[in-house]
Amino acid sequence: MKLIKLGLASLLATGALFAGTFNVDKSHSNVGFKVKHMMISNVIGKFKNFSGTIDYDEDTKTLKSISGKIEVKSINTEDEKRDKHLRADDFFAAEKFPNITFESIKIDGDELIGNFTLRGITKEVKFELENNGVIKDPWGNTRVGLALTGKINRKDYGLTYSKLLEAGGVAVGDTVKLNIEIEGIKAK
Repeated sequence: MKLIKLGLASLLATGALFAGTFNVDKSHSNVGFKVKHMMISNVIGKFKNFSGTIDYDEDTKTLKSISGKIEVKSINTEDEKRDKHLRADDFFAAEKFPNITFESIKIDGDELIGNFTLRGITKEVKFELENNGVIKDPWGNTRVGLALTGKINRKDYGLTYSKLLEAGGVAVGDTVKLNIEIEGIKAK
């Protein structure tokens, strides 16, 4: 019996050797979105400042968990006037709600579900997960690559501002598509 317990403990310890925490490498990652504008085109934007951690098992090539934080003030749609409006109370209310956060709660193959918090409102959001695996870079670092795509309804988070168009429809669509490309470096 002791031999079985020892064998199980060794097996678990060996598995733990391959699991690790990776920190998001901001310079090789992107947190982007797009939303319909005037019902005929898309506004594309991203956030410049964000951070996150990834728990990834290198042995099984499995994502265990992921969490992240986005600084709302860092929004960039390549139009400073629009970005200023997006930071204001009509949209993100960046002074009152400075961060958007995400914490995974379930990962099943290529589906990731987590708690997404925006403007102080938390909802479960489903993402399609692309697991690009791990590599050793030329400097001896271990890196992991992930891509997440999903969508939210902005009105679920209190982002209700819009204008009606004369021809029908609204100036800003309700569905916001999220596109997140992540490269993480294993913590030492």
